[in-house]
Amino acid sequence: MSKEEKRRLGNQVLEMFDHAYSNYMEHAYPADELMPLTCRGRVRGQEPSRGDVDDALGKFSLTLIDTLDTLVVLNKTKEFEEAVKKVIKDVNLDNDIVVSVFETNIRVLGGLLGGHSVAIMLKEKGEYMQWYNGELLHMAKELGYKLLPAFNTTSGLPYPRVNLKFGVRHPEARTGTETDTCTACAGTLILEFAALSRFTGTSVFEEYARKALDFIWEKRQRSSNLVGVTINIHTGDWVRKDSGVGAGIDSYYEYLLKAYVLLGDDSFLERFNTHYDAIMRYISQPPLLLDVHIHKPMLNARTWMDSLLAFFPGLQVLKGDIRPAIETHEMLYQVIKKHNFLPEAFTTDFRVHWAQHPLRPEFAESTYFLYKATGDPYYLEVGKTLIENLNKYARVPCGFAAMKDVRTGSHEDRMDSFFLAEMFKYLYLLFADKEDMIFDIEDYIFTTEAHLLPLWLSTTNQTISKKNTTTEYTELDDSNFDWTCPNTQILFPNDPMFAQSIREPLKNVVDKSCPRGISRAEESLGSGPKPPLRARDFMASNPEHLEILKKMGVSLIHLKDGRVQLVQHAVQGGLDCWTSTIWDGLIQTQSRDDNEGSSSDTAPLFQMAGDGKNTDDITIPMLFLFNKEGNIILDAIREYEAVEVLLSDKAKDRDLEMENMDQKLSENDSHKQNSEEATSASQDVGAVSEEPEGGENSVTDPDSLSSAHADSDSVSISNQDSCVPGTDEASALEPACMQGDHQPQEQETETESNSKVNWDNKGQPMESILADWNEDIEAFEMMEKDEL
Repeated sequence: MSKEEKRRLGNQVLEMFDHAYSNYMEHAYPADELMPLTCRGRVRGQEPSRGDVDDALGKFSLTLIDTLDTLVVLNKTKEFEEAVKKVIKDVNLDNDIVVSVFETNIRVLGGLLGGHSVAIMLKEKGEYMQWYNGELLHMAKELGYKLLPAFNTTSGLPYPRVNLKFGVRHPEARTGTETDTCTACAGTLILEFAALSRFTGTSVFEEYARKALDFIWEKRQRSSNLVGVTINIHTGDWVRKDSGVGAGIDSYYEYLLKAYVLLGDDSFLERFNTHYDAIMRYISQPPLLLDVHIHKPMLNARTWMDSLLAFFPGLQVLKGDIRPAIETHEMLYQVIKKHNFLPEAFTTDFRVHWAQHPLRPEFAESTYFLYKATGDPYYLEVGKTLIENLNKYARVPCGFAAMKDVRTGSHEDRMDSFFLAEMFKYLYLLFADKEDMIFDIEDYIFTTEAHLLPLWLSTTNQTISKKNTTTEYTELDDSNFDWTCPNTQILFPNDPMFAQSIREPLKNVVDKSCPRGISRAEESLGSGPKPPLRARDFMASNPEHLEILKKMGVSLIHLKDGRVQLVQHAVQGGLDCWTSTIWDGLIQTQSRDDNEGSSSDTAPLFQMAGDGKNTDDITIPMLFLFNKEGNIILDAIREYEAVEVLLSDKAKDRDLEMENMDQKLSENDSHKQNSEEATSASQDVGAVSEEPEGGENSVTDPDSLSSAHADSDSVSISNQDSCVPGTDEASALEPACMQGDHQPQEQETETESNSKVNWDNKGQPMESILADWNEDIEAFEMMEKDEL
């Protein structure tokens, strides 16, 4: 990219910032945030509540404070001086309002400290801020004292929320009853609190932040060296035991490494290296970063990733581990090229999981750091794409609006303060040359909100005694753990194509895993009937697929852990993801997984749940089998004229069940005799048992199963030969079979009689199953409400 092009893009970033900032000041200030679609300010209590998202708003002109040091980075020193005067004059921190400790720390306290840092730098230069006398630092200290009551717990972990006026557990505080907090919420305090202590000489802030970090470190899972997402602030027990590098944990890892850089305490680097080794061992599955269970780190906890993990390649650059940073960043960029923005969450096959995008800056952050480390102009092109997408899809007359759905391009009336604090800062630095800056950015470290803290704080007001704790840490055999910052001369010796060679294999990773749907124009050119929808092609976000489900009487429930549950109501059609075999007389339906080789031995078990409504009109049992087990039954059906199938929970239960069945033989003698006469020409029948838990299949002597049809866990099948398909690819619904046209009247009567006997005996178990299903549905509904 030419210098002229870089300068043009840098100027374009400045224009975009002016558009967002001027609209905030004109239409929203002194409100916390701008609502860009309606051109007005967002004032907490005057707008409909958005839940936890609103905990960042404290009626303290959040966006202005969050933007202070961005103005200086973008060389807008006059605007910065005016903004500081407004903050000093207008902002009140003594409001009766409950705010998030985490958000207030990184945005407001960090914003005030970042503003103070650049203010004293400008004052020393002698042209601007000559009147400044530490007013922003005084406000930061006031806010720090207002946050301290949140740390009044036995563990030292802070409450997640605090009332700015009344603190915690005060009769009028309206907070202090919480028991849980996220790991990042408690572990993302050390930079701001330590900087406040170093600036003011008051050690209490750094002490509290260190105590919280120490507690989390002690509570890590010792065998995996991972931490969970949510922890009990009183007991230290892990509430959510999944672990990753995204939401809920992300900045905890970031602050361990950056605390070492800012404060020079070796223990923070040793802790980070221990965690990083675990991350690369268990969570990193290049180019993916997948959550795992802290106690079983080889087991994935979810099949999707959230957009906050986009910061991690940037942190890996700071660590010096460049290859996985390039890989993950390239994967994320391919997702962005597909959807224009990074969805809030996307699956491992790169489909949209949560479609929102609140203009998050983490990907731009990693792009900047990778460009700094590699000097590769490819990352300038990535930044150019980000700029173009923001202007094309997010820009509105009164600013930039968050994306409500990246697939449709719909907007949300929201422009978060971090958009001004971080996005424009990283994009401008990406295209700026050193001579474009009025100060040396290398003299500062970025907080998680991209606020600037000077590195000279490491030698100022050191009130914390340091001890050598090296022996407490696991000895790690990893050459990456050199205590050095990345250097392009070391990382890429005489090889400017190094980064490109890593990216190249990932160029088409998204399209290969998630092919684009066929357009209507392409579809119209095709010939023959449209192929059926198969399970592997189903997308919960595809309106056509949802319409197919609707016709089938199936609805979707989005579970809190990211899974999607299908709930059957009234079947009106068929979804060709299973091969279904309909036995004569519609006594029973078997559905077999079409995925070749699937088996209960290797595949995770699944559960079919009802909708909690009356099922008296359902008289046809449905049996779902994996491919392997289904083939076993089909083979048996082809070999014999009649088959009885026993469904048992566990193999060890079979003998006991057989004994119970033998005791019932006398009650069913007459019925059995009639059956034997009707099938006198039949051969002896084998029985196939499918075990969901054990995954074993067995063939049992038919005599021992002769009364299986009377058992509450058995399904009786007879006279199958007239509707058995000729091949494994059996058709779904055969009208002839549904109506029984090909069945002699005598057999039909006998079948109905058998069916009645079986299902009369199943009355009590079915009620129990329905009760369990009702509980499941209620739980799922509660989870869905919690997620919303």
